[in-house]
Amino acid sequence: MDQKAFSSGGGYRWLDVWVLANIIQLATQKFCQDFLGKSNDPCGRQFDQMAQAARSGVANIAEGYSRRATSKETEMRLYDVAKASFDELSGDFRNWLLLDGELPWSENDGNWRAVFGLQLARADFTEDIERNSAAHILAQYAKFARWLDDGDSHTRARALLVLCARAILMLSRKIAQTHSDFVEAGGFAENLTKDRLAARDAAHSAAGSAPACPKCGKPMRERTAKRGTRAGKRFWSCTAYPECDGTRPLD
Repeated sequence: MDQKAFSSGGGYRWLDVWVLANIIQLATQKFCQDFLGKSNDPCGRQFDQMAQAARSGVANIAEGYSRRATSKETEMRLYDVAKASFDELSGDFRNWLLLDGELPWSENDGNWRAVFGLQLARADFTEDIERNSAAHILAQYAKFARWLDDGDSHTRARALLVLCARAILMLSRKIAQTHSDFVEAGGFAENLTKDRLAARDAAHSAAGSAPACPKCGKPMRERTAKRGTRAGKRFWSCTAYPECDGTRPLD
């Protein structure tokens, strides 16, 4: 992937879950155009709600990924909103089937296994990003066209239920990985604090004003007591804290 394109905020275009979300959005729009009308949706409310739920999945994945460098918490929250959108959309397709006394595919059905297991090709483009990204989405959509463009609304609803389930599973894994990354490396604000403290420690060391820890000999940094009789008072604390709890009076 081209580093310039990746860092410009469009890195989500290479995510399989974003590509799948676009397939769901396109298929949902086509479903609504083909099967919802004045007879069963006279005010167009269901059309709007289904189209908006599908759009929300795509938009929140993109926004969540774009926030990954500054807020892991926000990234995870937006992925979770996308999950909720696909869950809402699943309810609409499930209800469509139930109204006609129809059922979703069994997980043992060959169609279910085919739609759930059909792999997306790797997004592999490094230039003309907007055009090539759109072409990639259409190419991946074509793999599911036998179900998503079928003339039977029940077949489409069943296939979209499976695709929504795939998207929800992929987002759950994405959230778990993001959480793991946060636990291991910390968040943006936390790392900013570490960088600020490291710069201050380096300044103290360069000026020769930071004493050595009486326990381990490492440089010390200024801190403020938060509890106890000395709450609010400044003191020297070992930079290796919490591994080392050495302290010195500031004066």
